[in-house]
Amino acid sequence: MGNKITDRIDEITKIPPAYMKAELPAPKSVKIEISPRCNFRCGFCALRTRESQPKWDMDFDLFKRATREMREAGVEEIGVFYLGESFMNPKLLVDCITYLKAELKMPYVFLTSNASLSFPEAVEECMKNGLDSLKWSCNAADEEQFEKVMGVSGKLFHAAQENIKAAWEIRQSKGYKTGLYASSIRYDGEQFDKMDKLLNEKIRPYVDQHYWLPLYSMGAFATQREAELGYRPTAGNQGRWDALREPLPCWSAFTEGHLTAEGKLSACCFDAKSNWTMGDLTKQSFMEAWNSPEFVALRAAHLKKDVTGTVCESCIAY
Repeated sequence: MGNKITDRIDEITKIPPAYMKAELPAPKSVKIEISPRCNFRCGFCALRTRESQPKWDMDFDLFKRATREMREAGVEEIGVFYLGESFMNPKLLVDCITYLKAELKMPYVFLTSNASLSFPEAVEECMKNGLDSLKWSCNAADEEQFEKVMGVSGKLFHAAQENIKAAWEIRQSKGYKTGLYASSIRYDGEQFDKMDKLLNEKIRPYVDQHYWLPLYSMGAFATQREAELGYRPTAGNQGRWDALREPLPCWSAFTEGHLTAEGKLSACCFDAKSNWTMGDLTKQSFMEAWNSPEFVALRAAHLKKDVTGTVCESCIAY
């Protein structure tokens, strides 16, 4: 295992031989939706397809029970986010990190955030309680593009940059061990040059590593952005730009679990509308849901590289 965040990502997106089957041991990594709400309305994000935003964040007792089952089954990495922005509920976020590290001794706890709500006091509490990795999503080169793509006030563009810098300064001054990272969608042409300039000035000085991502199809939800951005989404979730994976079988259904705030286990990393629900952790154990008949059948289709007639068909069509 390398020290770089990209080494960790590549280990999850590459399906090892032991996981090339329909019924599986526990995944190494699970992402959990602490809050299903987000203060952004990004045009490329599957969250935008929800008719109404969920009102309830994850029940802490459900979180504790589910993560204990995950740890006992062999899960080693927990992402305290899934589709929403976890800093929408900073107290719950800190409580979850504290439980994972202090009670369960979870080896690796990670978080992705848009940075706009990650005020320094909350970030410091996350670091103090053992958060291993904090990655910022930085996908706009300037205020104008930010308002167009993220769909919210440009003030948040500047707030995010201030918070990213503050997080770095907190870590440097207090000696916390949290890794700080950033990722960006790799657009084309002039947009790439603008983005690279911003990253060099405002982001890269305050992170340990930055990497590029393709514009995902988000389960075929990113099509509306295709014409606007002049960029065609990739099929499925092929990982990061410099280590793209084949769309089938999709690693997301094999090596990483995805749990919604209401306790639904999904086969997809972009499941905003519960189209890929494979189990319900309010009614069954984590491993029962992970190897439910529905999940096993879907993985079998992926292994045959033919997802015709399954929920994955339109996403892979790219």
